[in-house]
Amino acid sequence: MNGWDLLVDQGDLRKTTLAPSDVEVPLAEGEALLEVESFALTANNVTYGAAGDQLGYWKFFPAPEGLGRIPVWGFARVVRSNAADAPVGLRLFGYWPMSSHTVARLQKRPAGYVEVSAHRAELPPTYNAYQVAEPAADDDWRSLLRPLLMTSFLLDDQLSDLTLKTLVLSSASSKTAMGLAWLARRRGVKVIGLTSPAHRDLLKTTGLYDEVVTYDAIRGLKVEGPAAYVDFAGRSSVSRDVHETLGAALQASLIVGVTHWEARGGPPQTVGPTPAFFFAPDRIRQRMKDWGGAELDTRFQAALTAFIAGNPWMKLKRHAGPQALQALYDQVVAGKVSPDEGHIVRPATA
Repeated sequence: MNGWDLLVDQGDLRKTTLAPSDVEVPLAEGEALLEVESFALTANNVTYGAAGDQLGYWKFFPAPEGLGRIPVWGFARVVRSNAADAPVGLRLFGYWPMSSHTVARLQKRPAGYVEVSAHRAELPPTYNAYQVAEPAADDDWRSLLRPLLMTSFLLDDQLSDLTLKTLVLSSASSKTAMGLAWLARRRGVKVIGLTSPAHRDLLKTTGLYDEVVTYDAIRGLKVEGPAAYVDFAGRSSVSRDVHETLGAALQASLIVGVTHWEARGGPPQTVGPTPAFFFAPDRIRQRMKDWGGAELDTRFQAALTAFIAGNPWMKLKRHAGPQALQALYDQVVAGKVSPDEGHIVRPATA
């Protein structure tokens, strides 16, 4: 096919369709056609699908009724343009669909570019911002870790407002949880990771957690308070077990992701603090106000560089073409990707 989109059934994230797209589509004034060069695919993208209605993720890239184009982070290059600010050859890092091409309405700003299409006007500015990106040796790491570790960084920043002895994380094999564990332990907080039996041994070898506990053993946890719980899994039963087991030691409870999307539900009725939803763009806005954009980026870049250098166990795996993407997506949505792997997709096969 000339161009294509990977469309996901909004009602069942396991169902996908590869649909042809028209790369010769006429461009309106101010529009540019971009070819997607590469992007990372992780459990975080499943969260975008699971929370698509609640947080507006389905709205970024329009699709036929009942279907959606799940957003991913990576690189794209302008190949046709009817926008004065976006010349052919312009390469950008940011938020793209799982597609070979996409049309964007780009305007140049002091810090990069902004997507100003009407259907994105009410969506978080963080996701509408794009950065000029010349090819670099660490492009794949940037796609994989910048969005995930940014969430980890912002979570750790918010949790640092509390005086904590212990931090408990569900879905400990997710890379956002791994990043948070690494950052929190650097501050001297004990971190306990909750995971499935299949991932327990591998997580122990990473050295990211002081303790790795399987979900069926939560009731046996002994935790020194004050403690906080961060839920990346979205499983009400797990959150209930954590809340009831930690009891009075639990001072804060945050909901971040829905990696166990098939078991998702509303916040459980639990003892202890009411779970609060953490939305990274809100914390970014706060720190932009407090620190300024340059200082926020400097602090985050230092954390990102140190994390990559300090975790050599993580390896990249690369995939090319729509069929390879579809097969990889099936593995990710089924939770069958190994925690020590980062997956990069190049839509083109050559």
